[in-house]
Amino acid sequence: MTNYLVAMEAAWLVRDVSDIDDAIGVAVSEAGKRLNDRDKEYVEVEVGATPCPACGEPFDSAFIAADTALVGLLLEITVFNADGEKHASRIAKSEVGGALRDVPLSVIDCIETDEDDTR
Repeated sequence: MTNYLVAMEAAWLVRDVSDIDDAIGVAVSEAGKRLNDRDKEYVEVEVGATPCPACGEPFDSAFIAADTALVGLLLEITVFNADGEKHASRIAKSEVGGALRDVPLSVIDCIETDEDDTR
C-alpha cells in the first residue's frame, strides 16, 4: 500500500462580484469553510492556474461575466495506503466530493509520495 498526493480541479461559481480578486477570495473562502465544516482541514485549497493560449504563461483561473464568476480551484489531498493511482483518485474524490456537494471535480494529477512525506 502506498501514499499518494492527489490534485483535483474544482469549478466554483461566485455570484454578485465584479472584481477577479474578490471572486477568487470568495471561492477559496467558501470552499475552505465547507471543507472545515466537514472536518476536512487537511485538504489544501488555492486558486488554479490556466496557461495563456498565446504565450503559455499561467494566470489565475477565474472569469467574470454578468457579475458571476467561474473560479477554478486547485485542491490537494494526501491519500494514505492506497492500492494504486486509480484507488487513490477514487478515495480523494469521495473525501472531497462529500464535503463539496454539487461542485464539479476532476483529478488532474496523482503522485506517489514517500512514506515520510506527509502534509
